[in-house]
Amino acid sequence: MEQQSFPARLHILVAKKSDQAIIIRRGPSKHTCIIGWDRKNDIFRVSQWLKGRIYERRSDISSLGDYWIYFAMNGKWHCNVGSWTAIARVPWLKAIAFFPKGDCWFGGGLFLDNNSYWLNGGYIDNHELYFDSYKVKRNRTYTPPNYYGGECLTVYYNRLQRDGWKLIEWSDEVYLDSETVFEKKLYHQWILRKICHEQAGSPPGKGCYWDEHILYNDTGKLFIYPDWEWAEWLDNAIFYAEKGCLYRVQIEGCNQLSKPKLIHDFNDYKFEAIKAAY
Repeated sequence: MEQQSFPARLHILVAKKSDQAIIIRRGPSKHTCIIGWDRKNDIFRVSQWLKGRIYERRSDISSLGDYWIYFAMNGKWHCNVGSWTAIARVPWLKAIAFFPKGDCWFGGGLFLDNNSYWLNGGYIDNHELYFDSYKVKRNRTYTPPNYYGGECLTVYYNRLQRDGWKLIEWSDEVYLDSETVFEKKLYHQWILRKICHEQAGSPPGKGCYWDEHILYNDTGKLFIYPDWEWAEWLDNAIFYAEKGCLYRVQIEGCNQLSKPKLIHDFNDYKFEAIKAAY
């Protein structure tokens, strides 16, 4: 039976004090590509590929876009490095600080500014330290404002709220099938709603954590976008990822949006071995 193929999955980390961003592109399922995005000029640069999984919801980028933190898994448990958290220079994967783990609980973390970060270790931190960097420093006293469990959500939901998303609704009553809702006010009375699903039996082509979006305003306009897997308000526009492509749409008034503009199609990228520039 022929295996069903799906568009590339995209998740984007945006530096808040610069024009730098990182695109985490997944597809096929066991291949991940990291792409640097110069938002000022819309230039995209493939940095490196990983034959494995990067947990995008446990990742973050520093405020000036110099460094990023990610949690990855390649399943090579016999090498004692089947999963790890790393700090790297944007947009590369090559670690400047490296913390192996023996499982996929917790991992990753958040940047607190451009040079310090919190490592998501949980109550019993089983990260090891292989090597470190003087350029970035781990903050051992910081605790995120809210706790959402031992996988992706403690990092992801705290990152969203730090970056201006307001938590509207959170429920953990339905085991392995719940929704958490965030909103961000734009302008001309428009509001972007992000619906974060935590679901064991997720739709084909989506992971157990996946997002969809709704755009609405006070005049009654309502647009539902179940295929927007990532969306953010940047540079007075809405940027979103859908079916392996990045788009931009403008707000043109209380009742009107521009036609979406395709910024880049990431579907045809193929694995290649690339060395970091450092």
